[in-house]
Amino acid sequence: MSEATLVIDGLSAWYGKSQVLRSVSLSVGRGEVVALLGRNGAGKTTLLRSIMGLVHELSGDVRFDGQSLMKAPTHERAKSLAYVPEDRGVFGTITVAENLRIAARPGGRWDEARIYAAFPELVQRSRQFAARLSGGEQQMLSIGRALSTGPSIILLDEPSEGLAPVIVQRLVQVMQAIKADGIGVLLVDHNIDLCRAVAERFCIIDGGTAVWEGTPAQLDASSDVIARHLSLEQV
Repeated sequence: MSEATLVIDGLSAWYGKSQVLRSVSLSVGRGEVVALLGRNGAGKTTLLRSIMGLVHELSGDVRFDGQSLMKAPTHERAKSLAYVPEDRGVFGTITVAENLRIAARPGGRWDEARIYAAFPELVQRSRQFAARLSGGEQQMLSIGRALSTGPSIILLDEPSEGLAPVIVQRLVQVMQAIKADGIGVLLVDHNIDLCRAVAERFCIIDGGTAVWEGTPAQLDASSDVIARHLSLEQV
């Protein structure tokens, strides 16, 4: 495994009186993809939001390069971490090009030209308001905007949702390029074929608890784990 850059250590999270995460621990190294699997409602999105400081009732620790982020506001975490939420979160009242430029940081490997090369559908939409894009196009824009910030770690929540199969295959290529750039990825996606194509490790969450971790090959050999913790459509 690559040197751990992002470490989640015994993280628990609550929404009011409802506990959603229960002492979850995992890590993501440089240039490593870790796929977070689990049924709907298992706590996967809450874990990503907690890492970004968007959930406020927490215990445990989140560390980046050895430094705790627990007291850091979201905008400070965003200097090293990028988050692509399931609802995409694009700025609908500005253009595609403006969405990319407003987030871009100088010196990043994913400049505007490289993002357009990865997602050429956005080129002809560059002057359109983001709200007018299709769901799949908004997803591509959201991923591109996150990459433009020059992150060390990117958190992806259902990135293949709304994408045609041919675009999903291109997303695999993009994620391989992300890995080659030394960027770590924590990936949540129901497309198990996508996860198998890019992830070195799988972590399964069930009922807010991390219940299993291993390689894709180890998961394929663990029919009991699949039966207990993953829905049929994920296998």
